[in-house]
Amino acid sequence: MITELLQKLFVASKKDQRKNETTTKGWLQSVVLTSLGVTAIVLGVRELKWLQSWELSAYDQMLRLRPLEAPDQRILLVTVTEDDIQQEQWPLSNSTINRLLAKLQSYQPRIIGLDIYRSMQKNLDAGLMRDNIISVCAFSSIANIGNTEIPPPPNFPEDNVGFTDLISDEDHIVRRSLLFARSHRDKKCKTRFSFASQLAIKYLEKQSIQLRFPNQHDFQLGKTFFRTLTDHSGSYEHLDAKGHQILLDYHDPDHFVKQVTLTQVLTNQINPNLVKNHLVIIGTTARSVSLSFYTPYSSPQRMPSLLIHAQVASQIISAVLDGRPLIWYWSNWVEAVWVWGWSLAGGVLAWQLRHPLRLGLAGGVMLGGLVGVCYILFLQAGWVPIIPPALALVMTGVSVMGYTTYQTQQQTKVIILLLEKQQEAIAQLNILLKENDLKHLLPHSPPLSATPLLRGRYKITSVLGQGGFGCTYLAEDTQRPGNPICVVKQLMPARRDTKFLQVARRLFDAEAEILEVLGKHHQIPELLAYFEENQEFYLVQQYIQGHPLSEELPPVCGVQNESFVIDMLKRILEVLAFVHEHRIIHRDIKPSNIIRCAADNQLVLIDFGAVKLMQPPTSEQTELATIAIGTRGYAPPEQFVGHPRLSSDIYALGIIGIQAITGIQPHELQPNADTGTVVWRQWAQVSVELAVILDKMVRYHFGDRYHSAAAVLQDLNQIA
Repeated sequence: MITELLQKLFVASKKDQRKNETTTKGWLQSVVLTSLGVTAIVLGVRELKWLQSWELSAYDQMLRLRPLEAPDQRILLVTVTEDDIQQEQWPLSNSTINRLLAKLQSYQPRIIGLDIYRSMQKNLDAGLMRDNIISVCAFSSIANIGNTEIPPPPNFPEDNVGFTDLISDEDHIVRRSLLFARSHRDKKCKTRFSFASQLAIKYLEKQSIQLRFPNQHDFQLGKTFFRTLTDHSGSYEHLDAKGHQILLDYHDPDHFVKQVTLTQVLTNQINPNLVKNHLVIIGTTARSVSLSFYTPYSSPQRMPSLLIHAQVASQIISAVLDGRPLIWYWSNWVEAVWVWGWSLAGGVLAWQLRHPLRLGLAGGVMLGGLVGVCYILFLQAGWVPIIPPALALVMTGVSVMGYTTYQTQQQTKVIILLLEKQQEAIAQLNILLKENDLKHLLPHSPPLSATPLLRGRYKITSVLGQGGFGCTYLAEDTQRPGNPICVVKQLMPARRDTKFLQVARRLFDAEAEILEVLGKHHQIPELLAYFEENQEFYLVQQYIQGHPLSEELPPVCGVQNESFVIDMLKRILEVLAFVHEHRIIHRDIKPSNIIRCAADNQLVLIDFGAVKLMQPPTSEQTELATIAIGTRGYAPPEQFVGHPRLSSDIYALGIIGIQAITGIQPHELQPNADTGTVVWRQWAQVSVELAVILDKMVRYHFGDRYHSAAAVLQDLNQIA
C-alpha cells in the first residue's frame, strides 16, 4: 500500500516536472530578471540622492505618528520669554544672570546649562560653584552677522563649555545632532563637545558613568554604545558626516519637559523639587531674540534651539539610564536585499494575477503592508527605507504586467493564425467528406495491441475510450525515468488519399500547436508530444489521475448544494478565462470532459480540439455535425449551426451548474416559448443571486449572455 502511494506521488511529480520547467523559465525571465533590473535602477537613482527628500519626509511623518512618550522628569527648562524681556530688557544684565544662577544653585540642581551667550561677562557665576555649570560658545553664529564665532565666557574652563552649532539637512530641517567636533587652533571656541553632549555627560558623571571612545567613529557611555552616522547611514546618501553625529530622536515638544520662566524663578514662584538633582537648562524662547530651526515637529513653525539642545541631552541620558533605543538602520547591502525583496514581490503579484485591476488592488494592499512594516520597525527605533522598495514594487509589477500582456498578445496573434488555418482545414475536410467517396473511406482500425511501442517509446497499457474519430489509450513513456503514465490519443483520418491526408495533417498540426500553448495552464493537460505514424495521428498528453465531474453530478450523485456549484463554476471559469484570453473556444464542455484531480482536488479541463472532424458523420448525426463540435444539451444553438462564440463555453458551463443544482439532465430541460432560454428555477433551491447568474450564462441568444469568463467570476465573487 505504501509502495503504491509512493509510486503515485513519484509519477505525479514527474508529470508536473515538464510543465514546471516552462513555468520556471518564464518566472526567471519575467520576474527574477526584471526585479533585479528594477532594483539596480532604483538603487542607482537613490545613489544620486533623487529619493532622499522623499525618504526624509517619510521619516518625519513616522516620527510625528509615534505614540506619545512620557515627559522627561530629569530636565527642567528655565525659559526667557517675551514677558521676561519686557521686564528685564535684552540682553540680560550680568547681575540678572548671576542672580538667576545663585537662585537655582540654592535648590541643589545636578547640572545647570546656560544657553545664553556671555562672551563679554567676566564675572559669570562669581562666588558660585562652577563645576556643575555649563556655558556655551559657537563655531559660527547665525545671530551675530559678520562674526564667524562666539567665544565662551572669559572666566570659564574649557571643560565646562559646549558649542551650540546645529546642523540641518538640505531642506533646512534639523534631524541630526553634532555631538563632538574639532575646532581650529586659532579659534576661541576650542571645546570638542556640543552643549547638549556636555550636559548629558556631566549629568551621567555624577552617577559614575564615564565616556569612552572604543574606536575613532563611535563612543560609549557606561554600557550603552552609540553608533555615529556615516556618509551612507539610513536613507542618507553622500552625507557630510564629519565629527560624531547621531540621528535626533525627538520627543513630541508639547509633551517633553517641564518649563518655568525666568520671572518665576527670580520671584520664588517655583517648587524647589523641580530643580533638586535635575538637569536645568536656561535659554530663550522669545521669538524676537532666540535662534530657531525647522524640525520634523515644528515645520512650518520653527523650534527654539534651547528645545533642540534639551532634546539631544534627554536622548543621550534616556538611552544610558532607561535603555531607550537609539535609532538604528541597516547596512547598504541589507537595504539592497530589502528593496529587491519588495521588487520581487511586485513581480510575483503581476505574474500570478495578470490583470490590471486585480494587480492594482493587490499592489495597494502590498504598499500598505510595506508602510505598516516600516512603521512597526520604526516603533522599535528602526529606520527602514520606504520609498525605494515602494518604487521597486510598483515598477516591477508594471513591467512584468506589460511583459506578460505583450507575451499574451503575441501568443494570441499566433493562435489566431493557427485558428484561421484550423478553420480553413475544417472547411476543406467538410467538403471532402461531403463527396462521400466510398472508395477512399476506411474501416475503423482495431485498438492498438499492448506489445508495439509507438514511436519507439510509448507502450500502450490499456484503452480509455473509443469513438468514431479514434481511440484514447493509457501508455507508459519508456524513455523517461520511472516510466510515467501518459495519455495517447490516436486520431484516424476517414480517408487515406493524398488530398485528404494533406488537409488532415494541416488541421492536426494547427491543433497540436494550440494544445501546446493551452497546456501551460496547470488546469489543462500538458501536450508532451505529437507525431504521425502509418498515416494516423497521435497526441501524447499529461495523464490526470482522478475521476470525471460526471461522477459528482446527478444521476450518479444526488442534487448538489449551492456552495458546491459556486466552487465548481469558479474553478472552471478560471481555466476558461485563460483559454478565452487566447481567443480559443473549447466547444465541448461537459461533465465527462472535466476531471477532478486526485493529487490536489483541482478541476482539470480536457479534450480540446477540432481534430475529431477528420471523421465523417454517423447515420445518427446531421450533416452540420461535420463542422459543429459539441454535445446536445450542453452546446448552445449557435454552436450547432457552426458559429461558436466564447460565450458558447459559458453556456455549457451554466448548464452543468443547473444540472448539479436541479438533478435534471440537460436534454430534459424545456425552453421558454417566448425567449428560448431553458426553464429550471422551479426545481431548485437556490439564492436569487446565483439564479440570476446562471440564467445569464444560459440565455438563448449569445449576445444576451456574459461575454467573458472574468465577468461571471466577478459576479460570483460578490455572492456572500
